[in-house]
Amino acid sequence: MTSSRAPEGTGSLAVLGAVCLAALILPLSFSGGAVATPAIGRDLGASPTALTWITNAFMLSFGSLLMAAGALADEYGRKRLFTIGVGLFVIFSLALSFAPSVLVIDLLRAAQGVGAAAALSGGAASLAQEFHGKAQARAFSMLGTTFGIGLAFGPIVSGFLIETFGWRSIFLTTTVIGSIALLFGVPRMRETRDPDASGLDWPGVLSFTGMLSLFTFGVIQAPESGWGSPLVIALLVGSAALLAVFAWVETHVARPMLDLTLFRYHRFIGVQVLPIATCYCYVVLLILLPLRFIGIEGRSEIEAGLLMMALSAPMLVVPTVAVTLTRWFSAGAVSAVGLLVSAGGLLWLGTLGVDAGTSAVLPMLVIGFGAGLPWGLMDGLSVSVVPKERAGMATGIFSTTRVAGEGVALAVVSAVLAALSAGSLHRTAREVGMATLPHQRELAQRVATGDLAEAAKVAPEAIRPMLAQSYIEAFQSLTHILAVVTVLSAAAVFFFLGRNQAVAGVKAPEKVA
Repeated sequence: MTSSRAPEGTGSLAVLGAVCLAALILPLSFSGGAVATPAIGRDLGASPTALTWITNAFMLSFGSLLMAAGALADEYGRKRLFTIGVGLFVIFSLALSFAPSVLVIDLLRAAQGVGAAAALSGGAASLAQEFHGKAQARAFSMLGTTFGIGLAFGPIVSGFLIETFGWRSIFLTTTVIGSIALLFGVPRMRETRDPDASGLDWPGVLSFTGMLSLFTFGVIQAPESGWGSPLVIALLVGSAALLAVFAWVETHVARPMLDLTLFRYHRFIGVQVLPIATCYCYVVLLILLPLRFIGIEGRSEIEAGLLMMALSAPMLVVPTVAVTLTRWFSAGAVSAVGLLVSAGGLLWLGTLGVDAGTSAVLPMLVIGFGAGLPWGLMDGLSVSVVPKERAGMATGIFSTTRVAGEGVALAVVSAVLAALSAGSLHRTAREVGMATLPHQRELAQRVATGDLAEAAKVAPEAIRPMLAQSYIEAFQSLTHILAVVTVLSAAAVFFFLGRNQAVAGVKAPEKVA
């Protein structure tokens, strides 16, 4: 490294505080955007597809650029990239608070994700240089706790802000928090870089980002245009072609962005299953449930935020419990059991009716508890299942799998829920004697996103009273699908990771997001 090692002191604590503040705004932006979506739709008006991009645009750019941001941090300096990332995040957050349309919000959210990727990569790398030994472990544990706090309390904070000051105040709040991180932390940071860095794998970055973008766009567009439409088919075929290009590039460049040879380690494959599994049993609910509570059940943003704490609060405690359990059981077994517990919670959640309300608290706690077990282990596992000299690349791949997987999962689950809603509405129309249902695709999308007010405007009068029940039927079917995916993931995790005893090197999570 190009900087000398400095003792941890007041300056290091200021750096830790700055990185943690920057980390706090990432889950706030994720969960806050979900809680704000109904209010944004009411205020600005937009198609269901445009509203879906409020969250997906952020997650897409964030996830697809994490590995590239890590390479840039090594090449040009960790402090510099962190400063640029947080600065961009602050600028785009401020712009979002004045956005005149949902289209502008979608574009700014994508730009926000670019800043988030740079801030997280640069900040985490700076902590690794600022702290050493046990102090480094404590610093990353604090970073993980910050993510947990953001996930647990983000919905209620967002709900309070929306009801008190309006949805634009969410973005003003992240602007203020990010500015504090810049003003008080950055001046105390030391600049470090990797003297052996060999530049950015531009062909890999472009093909990977293009592949994710086309796939996400195609899946999100499918409910509106139809899966057989030329546009959707072209997008999905283009995504597959870019995936092939990416695989070819990464096996032929000297310093690949993603070292595919790591997938020769079976346990490494098992680790990649963990964040994908938690996407489908936990992360997607952070988006779907606020839409249900606000749009279908008619609850306020504050009420929805309070209910969401039942899902997220276990993440403050359970990851530590998971690490303790690895003294007696293998990490794979603990993770697999947690996923099975979450699958049971999903099935329980699916049995609830239109006015679930507080009766949803217990199944949400079960889901959060179950998901917290693999969540607490997968960061440590990501580096412990490969040779030590390849830990950096393994961490980058894992982080990308986690964040990019979240964006893909949100797109896929939203499309599935829209398709299930269309089927439920079609059955409802036949029950009242209608051979066809006018505007079925738009109606299904409105119902799937919890926008019953707009759905009622295009729905035939005979089925308007049944719109909410159609959503509940679709949601129940979705929970069954998510439970099956979670159970299959549990089996894969146990197969790849569960046959050995506790893995040496598994430690408290470095980050929880």
